[in-house]
Amino acid sequence: MTPDDADGRLAHLAAAVEDAIPLALRQEWAQRISHEPVLVARQGIFSEHGRPFAYQLSFRSPDQLTASAMSWSSHQHERATAHVLGATFGRADLEHVANGRLLFVRCPRAYLVGDLPIPRRPDRLVIEVNDAVTVDSAVLSGIRRLREEGFRIAVPAFVSNPNQRRLLPHADFVKIDVRDLDVEGPPVVHLARSYGALLVAEYVETPDTLRHARDLGFTLFQGNLLERAGVLDRAGARRVSL
Repeated sequence: MTPDDADGRLAHLAAAVEDAIPLALRQEWAQRISHEPVLVARQGIFSEHGRPFAYQLSFRSPDQLTASAMSWSSHQHERATAHVLGATFGRADLEHVANGRLLFVRCPRAYLVGDLPIPRRPDRLVIEVNDAVTVDSAVLSGIRRLREEGFRIAVPAFVSNPNQRRLLPHADFVKIDVRDLDVEGPPVVHLARSYGALLVAEYVETPDTLRHARDLGFTLFQGNLLERAGVLDRAGARRVSL
């Protein structure tokens, strides 16, 4: 049996299962999911003058029982990213989320290499390269293609590991955890900006860390000192095609 034959049989099986579900049950399920929350977390990224510059979007589960992203499989990362993109770009009234600003979304490998689709909104979407991604030739080729299409690329949690250094020539934003600055210090900051990327100070929790980041030349800031992440429910917004 060829792969095409197998795919065809699975498609027929799926269609048969769908047809076997009673209409009343389908309607009950559709009504149920229409009332379930469609959540996405949003936290501001601010300029040095304290003005909102962009928003970081991240996954939130309605039951709040989701395991830490540190322990997620690649499939879980993909599903979480699909949820965030669907809750924002896949719903009407995107500006209710964006307010005219950029939206940072962390994307795993499948989105970078083109195996999964990315919304055609380079005017709004900033693609953060998930820090678990191995940066090989396929990923670099995908990132070059995305930049040619107008997307901006962000490198989060920069600590100058080999994967991250490969991304620097293609990065528009580099994010550094300010809690690491006492250890890493100016050399890492200098390297992060060596190709002209804008620097984002992450996890700004105190006035002292904010001042320290400013002294080191950061121009964008994110953290609970400036704004705690809020949760938006997008269930009431009409679905649109990505």
